Amino acid sequence: MAAVPPPDSPVAERWYRRHAGLVRVTHWINVVCFTLLLMSGLQIFNAHPALYVGERSDFDHPTMSIRAHLSENGLVGETLILGHSFDTTGVLGTSNEDGQISQRAFPSWITIPSNQDLATGRRWHFFFAWLLVLNGLVYLAWGGASRHFDRDLFPSGVELGHIGREVLEHLRLRFPRGEAAKRYNLLQQLTYLLVVFVLFPLMILTGLTMSPGIDSAVPQLLTLFGGRQTGRLIHFAAASGLALFVIVHLVMVLVSGAWNNLRSMITGWYDLGQPRTTDVQ
Repeated sequence: MAAVPPPDSPVAERWYRRHAGLVRVTHWINVVCFTLLLMSGLQIFNAHPALYVGERSDFDHPTMSIRAHLSENGLVGETLILGHSFDTTGVLGTSNEDGQISQRAFPSWITIPSNQDLATGRRWHFFFAWLLVLNGLVYLAWGGASRHFDRDLFPSGVELGHIGREVLEHLRLRFPRGEAAKRYNLLQQLTYLLVVFVLFPLMILTGLTMSPGIDSAVPQLLTLFGGRQTGRLIHFAAASGLALFVIVHLVMVLVSGAWNNLRSMITGWYDLGQPRTTDVQ
C-alpha cells in the first residue's frame, strides 16, 4: 500500500534512465564513423589542399588553401583564407615525418592512412560515410516513431525565452541537477537540432554532390549547392562545424561530470545528484 513520506524525510531517487538503448548504440556508432570520416577526409583534402567557389577550380584564386613554401629557414606552412595569409608552420602546411619536414596540409598523425595515399583514404571515407547514413536513418526512424524529437529536442516558447539565462549559467559552469537534469537543457536542444537536422544532412548532401555519378542521376544537387567546388567547400565547412561541436561537447562532458555523463551513455543510468520526494511501498 502506497504511503507518502513526511516532507522532512524525502526518499532519494538518484538514478534516472536518461538515454534509451538505441540512442546509446547509434551515438557510439556515430563516434566511430565521424572519427574515421574526419581522418580519411583530411587524407583526401591533402591530395588537393585548396577550396574554391563555383563549378571549377581557380588555382590562382583559392577561397582557402593550406600549403608550404621554401624560405631561408626551411619549409614554412601557410594557410590562406579569403586572401589573408597566416603562418601555420608546425600546425598546418608542414608535417614532421621520421624527422624530416615535408609539405603536407594536415599532419600525418591525424590522417588515415598516415602516409599520403588518396585511394585508401577514399575507400575508408566512402565505407564509413554509408555506415553513418544507415545509422542516421535508423536513429531518425526511431526518433520519429518514439516522439523523441518533439519530446526531448524541440524547445518550448517559454524555454526559448530563457536562452540568455542558459548561456550565462553555462559560462558560469553551472549545470542542471535533480529534476532539471532529466531532460536536455535549452543549449543542448538547439545544438543537437543544428547537428542532426542541419550539419549532418548538409555534409551528406554535399558529399554526394562531389560524385560525378550522383550528379548525373541528380543534377539538381549541383544547382542547389552552386557547383561541385562550392559543394566541396560547404562539405569542408560542415565537417569543420561538426569537429568544433565535438570539441565543445567533450569539454562540456568533462566539466559537468565526466564519469556520470559517460556512464549514462554506456548504461543509460544517470545520477541526478539530488533526492526528490516519491511514493514508497
